[in-house]
Amino acid sequence: MNPRTTTHHRRDFLRLASALTCSAGFGAQAQTAGDYKALVCVFLVGGNDGHNMLVPMEAKAYAAYRGIRGGLALPDGTAQLLNVATPGGVPYGLNSGLTAIAPLWGQGKLAAVANVGPLAAPTTRAQVLAGSGSLPSNLYSHSDQILQAQAGNATGSGGTGWAGRTADALVARNGSSRFPAAISTHGNALFCTGAKVASASLIPGFDLSTNGMNVWPDSAAQARAKGLAEVLTLDQGVSLIQAANRVRQDAQTLSQLLRSGGSATLSTAFPGTDLGKQLQQVAQLIKLRATTGMGRQVFFCVHGGFDTHSGQAWQHWDLLRQLGEGLAAFYASLLEMGVSNQVTAFTQSEFGRTLQPSGSGSDHGWGNHQLVLGGAVRGGNVYGRFPYPALSGPDDASDRGVLIPSTSLEQFGGTLARWFGVPEAELGTVFPNLKSFSPADLGFMA
Repeated sequence: MNPRTTTHHRRDFLRLASALTCSAGFGAQAQTAGDYKALVCVFLVGGNDGHNMLVPMEAKAYAAYRGIRGGLALPDGTAQLLNVATPGGVPYGLNSGLTAIAPLWGQGKLAAVANVGPLAAPTTRAQVLAGSGSLPSNLYSHSDQILQAQAGNATGSGGTGWAGRTADALVARNGSSRFPAAISTHGNALFCTGAKVASASLIPGFDLSTNGMNVWPDSAAQARAKGLAEVLTLDQGVSLIQAANRVRQDAQTLSQLLRSGGSATLSTAFPGTDLGKQLQQVAQLIKLRATTGMGRQVFFCVHGGFDTHSGQAWQHWDLLRQLGEGLAAFYASLLEMGVSNQVTAFTQSEFGRTLQPSGSGSDHGWGNHQLVLGGAVRGGNVYGRFPYPALSGPDDASDRGVLIPSTSLEQFGGTLARWFGVPEAELGTVFPNLKSFSPADLGFMA
């Protein structure tokens, strides 16, 4: 994986240059009870095998899928299929690793978006084979397609991520709050990088406080903290020192809030997995929205291990189990906070996998299916055009079932950004190439 996307060091946490303060340090409180929205991306690093996450169950299509997938076809000894259907009655099967969130499909809170991926323009198999189409840069490369997915375009260039640009378009919704509008729970992420908004990387469980501030008895810790606070006011009028001191002050305050129990406490139990801890951290930060004065926030979480060239059956089921259990707990926490209609979680992955297996695994692909979860999701449906399972078919960029995306990153992200509140006039700034694709809105958000 590209180190720009996941590498994290302790200095990352000092990037909370716009972080929380309990009182006047935050600035004006922009957020009201009804004017809050958040986007939460769960990035499935390694290339999630969408073919085995969402399986076509119509008799002819399933027979074709099973014939091609062979030993990877579901159900198998590890994963079963959970029956779901679209409003039109088209049957699908969800991998049983997603058991924890499968009920949300029937409740209309969970949807799938079919065959999403980076595109410079709508592309056909004939164009790919003839080399006549404009293709994304360095297809099938983990690092390049990670950047493309996070940038929201076919090149991965520009230095900003699509969530960062989305937050840029709505920076006024956060008033003068100094809290970061874009937060990664897994180190620096292009996804969160904008031109205007403050971003931060915050890893769950890391103590932002200064060494020696958590000593016993508590009175000693408080005395030390008070002394440090007084020192941090001695900026001597030097702007660089002022900025550095503000970072430390904000980090101290955020650490205290997250450790104190108080306003960030949730009764919802989260799984003890890495993803569960990240989503719990996001939920705690959302609960602090009134304190931070935030109206719009974006979050980035990482769930890795999907580069399954071998041993895929059991690995993939377990990875999806962790995803399902983490998202189920997260949605339960949104219900607890009363913001289930105001927060939307979704998956991304750098690419899909080949339909045709390679031994006990699968190889790098292109297009992939994604999940969208939240109270504002028009759930219980598959959006976009689901590809018929076929080798060398019209959706195959090769002869192994490499899906040519039928839905662009811009369409997927643009639909979420529109729900987030980005004005129509600014969508072209957030996604400059959105005009190349139709429809611009996929319809999965209310």
